[in-house]
Amino acid sequence: MRAVIQRVSSASVTIDGAVHSSIGEGFLVLLGIGHEDTKEDIGYLVKKISGLRVFNDENGVMNRSILETGGDIIVVSQFTLMASTKKGNRPSYIGAAGHEIAIPFYEQFCRSLSDAIGKPVGTGVFGADMKVSLVNDGPVTICMDTKNNIW
Repeated sequence: MRAVIQRVSSASVTIDGAVHSSIGEGFLVLLGIGHEDTKEDIGYLVKKISGLRVFNDENGVMNRSILETGGDIIVVSQFTLMASTKKGNRPSYIGAAGHEIAIPFYEQFCRSLSDAIGKPVGTGVFGADMKVSLVNDGPVTICMDTKNNIW
């Protein structure tokens, strides 16, 4: 699994001209699911994201987690995060999970993250043409890959 976590002042997902989800301060999480991902990957990312200390404390130091700030989260499925650009200029998406794997994993990830932060998590709609708007706060953007933890 790959995730791009952006600390935001606000974010929203619009589908067919209607706002589907919106939040104030918190995280926008773009989530890519690979065909080799497991439920352990879900648990790992949920724990890392819910504990990620990138919110400012009273001294202006990034030292607080979303659990401490009470912020909100939107999770958007994004298969293009699984792109391979090793050959040529056209990305290959061969590593992305098919719908039969990706949809249940996406739904489980959202449920698990919601349980971890103790409130509902906003979502997009899997496979929909979504317009994602955000105001990146900082900017703070963190990339995670459960198969290659070098980030």
